[in-house]
Amino acid sequence: MSGEADDRSDRAQSAVVGVALLLAMTVVGIGVLTAAAGTAVQDGVAASESARVADALDDSLDPAANAGRGESTVRISGGTLRVVNRTVRILNDSAVVWTAHAGGVVYETGGESRRVASHAGAVTTTHSGVGRMGSSPAIEPANGTLYVGVPVLNATGSDSVSALGTAADVTFRTNTTHERTALPENRYRVAVETSAPGPWERYFEDRGATTTRRDFDDDGAESVVAAFPGRRSVRLVVHDLRLEVA
Repeated sequence: MSGEADDRSDRAQSAVVGVALLLAMTVVGIGVLTAAAGTAVQDGVAASESARVADALDDSLDPAANAGRGESTVRISGGTLRVVNRTVRILNDSAVVWTAHAGGVVYETGGESRRVASHAGAVTTTHSGVGRMGSSPAIEPANGTLYVGVPVLNATGSDSVSALGTAADVTFRTNTTHERTALPENRYRVAVETSAPGPWERYFEDRGATTTRRDFDDDGAESVVAAFPGRRSVRLVVHDLRLEVA
C-alpha cells in the first residue's frame, strides 16, 4: 500500500510539474507572438508613413508642376525631416563642365531604418539599407542628346523639423524659375551625390549607362557617376527652387 501511495504521489507531482511547464511555455509563446505582432504593426505604420511622405515630397518639389510661387504642406509623424547638401555634376571626357549644390530633403523614421529622400528630381525610399526609386529624375538619353533636368534647392528657414511621438505640419514655400543651357557634343557623364546609390545605379544602367562611384570632395559622400556611351550634346535645364521651410 505504501508503494502504491508513493507512486500516486509521484504521478501527481509529475502532473503538476507538467502543467506548470506547459503554462510557462504558453506564456512565453504568447509573449513572443505579442512582441512580433507589435513589431509588425510598428513596421507597417512606418512603411505607410514613409510612402505618404514620399508622395507629398514628390508633389511639393516637382519643378515641372511648380512654376513661380507655390506653397504646400507636408505632415510628418514620428520622424525627422531635414535639408541636406548634395551636389550634381556634369563631366565631359576630361573635366567637370557644370556643377551645382542641388541640395535635398530627407525624412527618416522608424529609428532611421526607413528613409525618404527627394533629390535631383528623384524620390527614393530606403528600408534597412535596401533602396528603391519611386519618382524618376529627368535625366534621359535620346536621339544623340542627353537631356538633364536638375532641381536646385536654395533652402532657407528650418534645417530640421522633428515630430517624435507627435505630428507636425511642415510648410514648403517655393519660388521656381527655369534656366536652359546647351552643351556641345562630347562624351558625357553625370555624377549624383547620394547616400542611396543603389536606386540611382539601376536607373542609369537601365538607360544604357555604365556606373561607377567616386568621392569628389574626399568628404565621405560618394557620387554615382553614369557614363553614357558615344558622343552627344547636352540639353540642361536648371530648375531653381528657392525653398523656404517653415
